[in-house]
Amino acid sequence: MMQSNGQLTIGQVAALSGVPPKTIRFYEESGIIASAYRNENRYRTYSETDVQTLRFIAHARGLGFSLKDVSELLSLYRDRKRASKDVRRLALAHLADLDRRIANLTAMRNTIADLAQRCRGDDRPECPIIEELEESDSSDRRKR
Repeated sequence: MMQSNGQLTIGQVAALSGVPPKTIRFYEESGIIASAYRNENRYRTYSETDVQTLRFIAHARGLGFSLKDVSELLSLYRDRKRASKDVRRLALAHLADLDRRIANLTAMRNTIADLAQRCRGDDRPECPIIEELEESDSSDRRKR
C-alpha cells in the first residue's frame, strides 16, 4: 500500500522493483541514485519513477554491467538528447569484456576436464590434478 502522501516506502519499492532494501540504500550511498526524500518521521519515501529507475538498474546489473557502467547508462537514459552511439559504445565494451571472461572460463574448464580425464581415479596416490596444482603453486611463488 502507498502511504497517504502518494509516496512508497523502501519495502514497497523493493517489492515492486525486485531490488532489496539494503541494495537500494547502497545505491543511494554510492550516488548511483539520488537520496530518497525523507518524510517527517525521517523514513525514506520513493516515487514510481524511483521504481522504474531501480528496475532499469536491476536489469542492467542482471546483464552484468558494472556499477560504473550502470551509472553512465542511467545518465544516458535520463538524457533525451543522448547519442545512441554512446549507449552502443558502452554495450560493445561490455560485450568485449564478456567475451574475454568467457574465453578465460572456457580455458579453465578445458584444463580441468583434461586433468580429470588423465586422473585414473583409483586408489593410487598419483594424480595429475594434484601435480598440476603443485606446479602452478610453485611457479606462482617464483613470480612474486
